[in-house]
Parts: sequence; C-alpha cells; structure tokens
Amino acid sequence: MDEPAPAIETDNLQRTFTVGRRSRRRTIEAVTGISFAVRPGERLAFIGPNGAGKSTSIKMLTGILHPTGGAARVLGLVPWNDRLALTRRIGALFGQRSQLWNELPPRDGYRMLGAIHGLDTATLEANVSDLGERFAAADLFDQPVRTLSLGQRMRCELVACLLHRPAIVFLDEPTIGLDLVGKQQFRDMLVELNETLGVTVFLTSHDVADIEHVAHRAIVVNHGEIIHDDTVAAMRRSLLRTKRIEVTFDHAIDTTELGRRLARDLGTGVTMTGPGIRREPKASATSTATVEVDTGRHRIRTVLDHILVDGRVVDLTVVDPPLEQVIGEIYRRPTAGDRS
Repeated sequence: MDEPAPAIETDNLQRTFTVGRRSRRRTIEAVTGISFAVRPGERLAFIGPNGAGKSTSIKMLTGILHPTGGAARVLGLVPWNDRLALTRRIGALFGQRSQLWNELPPRDGYRMLGAIHGLDTATLEANVSDLGERFAAADLFDQPVRTLSLGQRMRCELVACLLHRPAIVFLDEPTIGLDLVGKQQFRDMLVELNETLGVTVFLTSHDVADIEHVAHRAIVVNHGEIIHDDTVAAMRRSLLRTKRIEVTFDHAIDTTELGRRLARDLGTGVTMTGPGIRREPKASATSTATVEVDTGRHRIRTVLDHILVDGRVVDLTVVDPPLEQVIGEIYRRPTAGDRS
C-alpha cells in the first residue's frame, strides 16, 4: 500500500530579512535552509530558543510570508501561492493573538468566522455544538470574551480555529501565560483533537511539558537550522532525563548536610542546587531545597523517600529542565552536528 503524501513537506526552505538603512543595512538569516516532512495525523513539536526561526517557519507554512529560497507544500499546496485555498484547510492559533472580539461573546465571533470560511448556518451550529461539548466549553460561548479567564479564552480560541474542520492546526506558543491546570487542560484538548478527529498538530512551545505531553516527535531548530529530529520518546530517554524536585519544609534544614547524605546514600545522579549549597555555602540553613535528579539512574520516588525523612514537607513540585538546558545538551552530544 502506498504511503500517503506528507501533510507538510519542506525542501531547503529559507527566509532572510534586510534591516537598517543605507550603510547600516544588513541581512539577517531567520531560516537558513530546513528540510523535513510531517505525516498526516502526526503531532509534531517544532521547538527552539527565541530567534531560532520557529515563528518565521510557521508564517511561511501558512502563507503569510514568502520564502527567499527553497520550497514547501502543505496539503499539496504551495502556501504563499495558494493561500486562500490553504486557509480553508488549516487552522492557526497564536498564543499572543486573538481571533475573537473582546467585547463580543465567542458565539458571535464564531458566526463571523463561519461566514469568512463559507460555512452554512446548519454546519456552523453543528460544529460549534460538537466542539463545545468535546472541549467542555459550551457554557463559555455566550459570555463576553473580556470576562473570560485566559484558560477559558484559549479553549474558545481553539474552537475558533477548528470551526471549518481543518486537516492541520498550527499552534505558536498556545499555552503561554496559562497556569498549570490550564496548560494541562489545553494539552489534553490537543491530544483529543488529534486522536478523535485525526488532525495533524504542528506545535511550537518553550515549555518542555507541552512537548512531552502532546507531541510524538520533536524537531529542534536553532539559528534557523535543524539541529535535532527524533521521536519524543527517544528525546525523553536521552535528553530529558533530568528532573528538578523543588521542596519546601515547615522548618529550616541544613541543605548542605542533606546534599551530603543524598550523595552518600544514592551516589551520582543527584545534585543539590538550592539556596545554601552553591551560592551561599556559609548560610546553609533554609526551608527550601532544589534537587536535580538523573532519572536514568534514580526513580523520583526513591529520591523523595530520602528527602522526606528530613522533616514535614509543606510543598513539593517536580519540574522539567528548561528548554535551553535541553538544547545545550543536544550541542554537547556527539550527534549534535548531524543535520536531519
């Protein structure tokens, strides 16, 4: 059986910008030549630090920007040449921009967007009803957008970009500004969208948890080029092995002594990084501590058991390393120079 055509395909896609005036004019290479393919129904995280070329790439793939070199096809269309046809088959959601009108309830905004996409009244109402139920958002549709919390608004924004049943959704930092609960709810909605409707998800984010919980595969870009392309499962095994345990006790503890004991009991793979350890070695009494754990060597539960014997814990959080640390690890690996 023949393989289906890629949902997204790029070949040496490039984009440069000229900035400044006269003698100060210079050329910036935002995207220096990226090539990749995305299968229909895939969930892809397209990640990298600020200025890596992520947003520029999305703007070319959605037809907003013309490239200065290379080629791309999205659903068989050239985005910048067939933008009108493409907009009827893709959805886009940018965390910093709204498709809805602040003073109107989402339902009124949906009617206007439905007209833009050429949806008849019956189809629009059916889609709004289905998406409202699917994302538990129907009770928000008749409240002015300005009265909604950020998490509620983002749920309504996601419905807005799905009204016309797109085959691909492009999401640029969709969870920015959301609290922990809101982020998890939004991630669950993206997975639900993909698994039940088969929508291809193209996601950019600075949040490692977005990548781990949503994507099947991750492409890492930096300085406009791809430096890593692999499954998230493989990335988790090789690059996301570090977790941070941030713990607060109900009384001051000697974190220096705690660090020594963890090293004695657990050996390598556990590092104290909290106050009183590296920055303030002479003032080690504190009620907070941060422990970095190599999960390839130790289970989080094992480390927690050794921490909890030191006193009553009033707060405890296990978090991922920052994305910059993950990208730095890619550079340090022998395969960092390989181009996918």
